Amino acid sequence: MAVIEPIARLQEEMTRWRRDIHAHPELGFEENRTSGVVAKKLREFGLEVHRGIGKTGVV
Repeated sequence: MAVIEPIARLQEEMTRWRRDIHAHPELGFEENRTSGVVAKKLREFGLEVHRGIGKTGVV
């Protein structure tokens, strides 16, 4: 399966995101920092973001 080039270019950055999230573990339904990181990245990609779904969910 071929890797989509734009995704491949983000590989190192996505690895940093994953490592950052794992360096700051949070309990279930208390993932406030994690949901903030995800929402910020989605906004940076130009997406409309809704937070607080089921407490800490992001859509």
